Amino acid sequence: MLVEAIEAYYDAVPRAAARVEEFGALRLFVREGAGFPYYARPGSGAAGDVSDVVKVRARQRELGVPEAFEWVAEVTPWLRAAVEGAGLAVSEHPLLVLAGEPAAEVAVPDVEVRLLAADDPALGLALAVTHVAFGAEGTAEEIAVRLAGDGTVAVNTGAIGAGRKVVAAAVDPAGRVLCAGSCMPVGGVAEIAGVGTLPGARRRGLAYAVTRALAVAARGRGVSTVFLSAEDESVARIYRRLGFVRQATALIAEG
Repeated sequence: MLVEAIEAYYDAVPRAAARVEEFGALRLFVREGAGFPYYARPGSGAAGDVSDVVKVRARQRELGVPEAFEWVAEVTPWLRAAVEGAGLAVSEHPLLVLAGEPAAEVAVPDVEVRLLAADDPALGLALAVTHVAFGAEGTAEEIAVRLAGDGTVAVNTGAIGAGRKVVAAAVDPAGRVLCAGSCMPVGGVAEIAGVGTLPGARRRGLAYAVTRALAVAARGRGVSTVFLSAEDESVARIYRRLGFVRQATALIAEG
């Protein structure tokens, strides 16, 4: 089933850049090297309880990483009560899967939407735009410098060069990245993630265009299951226009 394939994907993706620590029924991915910290999620499939969540949170605090948990509601129904019992709030996000081929391209005036090569000079800015779009402090240019300095750009350069990651960006004639996102194909499944638009460039169809470019790229690589999770139902409407259909609910808890 689709949700089982997505569940397996969530478990597989972090392993290329993280070590795994087991805590009862939960599994914590600890990133090794630069990049976003990973999350904790269900492990072998056996049901756990609030004590497992408490142990994971203690370890996350020890490591200095966010106390974050991500899972699919329909696959692991017991985890929500355990996470809430440990004092964390849980947010729900529509999980959508692309049905068939993506809808037709919609041109955006004065913007080029392209897939970035490993040596594309816009890569650092594309990664930075995602940070800005989701609330990070600073300009895209400032954050790009930081991401180059801490090794994040180098990690992504390697992933793109090795074919493990695809990054798409919407770029204006002055070379400014206005919107960007990525996907990581693994075993016939790919999640489109981190699609974000600079605040001053929103409501121009850029997220649609970047998401479509990533979906087309994933299909071109033979990916049969292309999925994403939306912030809420209003955002999900953008993806439905592209041909995505809701299949489940992604749950996220952060301390």
